Amino acid sequence: MPCELLVVDDSTDARSLLTEELGALGYRVHGVSSGREALEHLSIHLPEAILLDILMPGLDGFETCTRIREQSEETPVIFMTGLGETEHIVKGFASGGNDYVTKPIVLAEVVARIQAHTRTASLVRTTRDAINASSAAMLAFDADGALLWINDAAAQLLPTSEGNALPFHRAPSSLLALHTSEDRSAHFEHAGHLFEAQRISDVQDSVVVVSLQAQARRPADWRPPQLTAREGEVLMWVARGKTNRDIADILGMSPRTVNKHLEHIFEKMGVETRTAAADAARKMNLA
Repeated sequence: MPCELLVVDDSTDARSLLTEELGALGYRVHGVSSGREALEHLSIHLPEAILLDILMPGLDGFETCTRIREQSEETPVIFMTGLGETEHIVKGFASGGNDYVTKPIVLAEVVARIQAHTRTASLVRTTRDAINASSAAMLAFDADGALLWINDAAAQLLPTSEGNALPFHRAPSSLLALHTSEDRSAHFEHAGHLFEAQRISDVQDSVVVVSLQAQARRPADWRPPQLTAREGEVLMWVARGKTNRDIADILGMSPRTVNKHLEHIFEKMGVETRTAAADAARKMNLA
């Protein structure tokens, strides 16, 4: 559904043309001619996306974007520029921009980028509200691993180092893997403590949401005392959802040998099924 936009461009002709074309598509568009006017408008009303020219007198697009980020971290900012040099593109992202289009503007490209970024921004807002309202320990990070939110329960659960308000700014690698993995859980270590994360969001969502639980810490070489080291390795991969053939490839043995190890594991652990063995392994934090 078309949304509300702010177009910032010192060129009257370019601003009017873009405002007219987007308006014809159903967007509610407000246009201003300078970075200062844009900031004044944002202090009163926040649009769903901003199209921002780079080369403007007074506050240029880079400085304007930096100021915008002081008012809103989430509103998508799409730069409009005739500058194709890498240094300007990098500077635009560094100032807080989400994307850029080059002039002369191609309307279909602008619309596609607006739609993509407003969908993500909406998901981000919804995720933030859900996390903040939850009594369970929850946090969210983006596809690059940057921590987006952490609620009070998670902040109390995860230790922070002196002088830091957040436990980390980038998700540990095992958590980041949940963005693309079909696995819904992962373990990670933080400040000498062990935690389990359960992915709540769908795989490939642009925002990854997980719930957290503290786990009992174990030595790095720990394994159930009744299992051999090899049996412990096989059980670990079973608990992670791998098939016998997967485990055989990982550990460099035949599927038949994996099956023989499983027979011994079932007997020693007093279970009869693969599912029961996997559940027991997770309870012992072997997974």
